[in-house]
Amino acid sequence: MKKIALLLTVLVVSQYAKAQDRVITTGVPFLLIAADARSAGMADMGVATSADAFSQQYNPAKYAFSLDKQGFSVSYTPYLASIANDISLGQLTYYNKINERSAFAGSFRYFGLGDIELRNSFDDTPRTVNPNELAIDGSYSLKLSERFSMAVGGRFIRSALRVPDLNNDVSAATTFAVDIAAYYQSEEIAYDDFNGRWRGGFNLQNLGPKISYDKDDLNDNFLPANLRLGGGFDFIFDEYNKIGVTAEVTKLLVPTPKVGYNGATYSGEDVNGDGVVDVDDFNQAREEYRTTSWISGIFKSFGDAPDGFSEELKEFTWALGAEYWYQDSFALRMGYFNENELKGARKYFTLGAGFKYNIVKIDVSYLFSTSTVKNPLENTLRFSLTFNFGDKYDEL
Repeated sequence: MKKIALLLTVLVVSQYAKAQDRVITTGVPFLLIAADARSAGMADMGVATSADAFSQQYNPAKYAFSLDKQGFSVSYTPYLASIANDISLGQLTYYNKINERSAFAGSFRYFGLGDIELRNSFDDTPRTVNPNELAIDGSYSLKLSERFSMAVGGRFIRSALRVPDLNNDVSAATTFAVDIAAYYQSEEIAYDDFNGRWRGGFNLQNLGPKISYDKDDLNDNFLPANLRLGGGFDFIFDEYNKIGVTAEVTKLLVPTPKVGYNGATYSGEDVNGDGVVDVDDFNQAREEYRTTSWISGIFKSFGDAPDGFSEELKEFTWALGAEYWYQDSFALRMGYFNENELKGARKYFTLGAGFKYNIVKIDVSYLFSTSTVKNPLENTLRFSLTFNFGDKYDEL
């Protein structure tokens, strides 16, 4: 039971840094965890970085610019390592470039919370449960021109987090989502002292119906739909040295809870801003939020913050990252991620490295939190292994 309490505290309650904050929470938040060490080494960004095997999670349109015919990758991320040793996120990815203009890819993500023993009293024989979540993805990308590509992706999501009691065998919650992405990569441009290449991309991610653990939909949750937008530039100094810098912003496409309603209980605040603390007003606000459709929620998310435009800006996270490659064999990475204090207060630096030999690439990353809110991935090493093989394509 101690493990359950810790999990609930870290995975749910800790999302509210303060009772008065309007943090936006969603179902299946594991979809937002960076599964690969390359992106994790650059502050969890990937919508506008160069193409790699893990593009499926950030921007599948990048696969059309892949230099390898096909690739396979596997990653492992320990989670909450400071309190448990059997909680982790794993991912498998495969892509295949059909021709110079198009590619398809698929991936499997599994988030396991380990074995949890349940008992009604100290003397009872324990029941062991294994809560978990998973996502199965597929995508197709196509170059619409020599420098611009788009992609569509589909995702099946299954969440088995509810723990059945002795009289109730609870089934897993399921839903689906789609992604719509685009990527731009310029030709190599000659400047005075170096060559350069521009990159840009966006991804409308996890667009789909809410996920519900109850047949009557009383506890349905928005998916972590989001808009990723980024840009970058590659400094190509010679055939041995290259530095890529990238910036990215992300906005959750989920409605903002009203003042006094954090998705759980009445807080005794003025919900409607009329100077009256009314529990009926609160219940109405909660019901309106619960019954908002996922499509309507996407449009509301750009203009429903109680404090107006200034609060809407606080709902954007931003990240900066850099990657240095030597002879396309060894890489060093770093990044910084920032989220407003009122919206979750995630702030951290990341470091990473990559090693490539022939068709094999190994990546590692490490995270340093700079926030007063503890990060579940703090002081955790993440690992990725990639195999790229088949014909090579030219980078024009």
